[in-house]
Amino acid sequence: MSNKHLVIYPAIFRPEGENYNVTFPDVPEAITFGKGIDEAVEMAQSALGLAIYDQELPPKTTNPKDITLDNDSDFILAITLDLAEYRRENHTKTIRKNTSIPEWLNVIAEKENINFSQTLTEALKEKLGV
Repeated sequence: MSNKHLVIYPAIFRPEGENYNVTFPDVPEAITFGKGIDEAVEMAQSALGLAIYDQELPPKTTNPKDITLDNDSDFILAITLDLAEYRRENHTKTIRKNTSIPEWLNVIAEKENINFSQTLTEALKEKLGV
């Protein structure tokens, strides 16, 4: 089963002592570092999410074989990120949307004390599969 919200980008890890600087050839604005490989990978996921969370079409992914490393100590790891999950966890700001519905539907919904914002949010999540 594929996840259409899953993105995978090659990241270049450059060791500096115990730290790793991380850059993404396909997402140049995503730059980070971490102490140790685990923290560097976690920080890379976060930097990647921050850089592309609001893009309708994320940047094209380069084949890691086509990436030239600057020195022998650099290496490439594939960073995987579930964009839908990242958006849910980190970007929960709500915005106001003005919509129109048939009057008869409004009357029934108000009688049933339907929360329009909650219902629209749930319907959009279901429609988008997020």
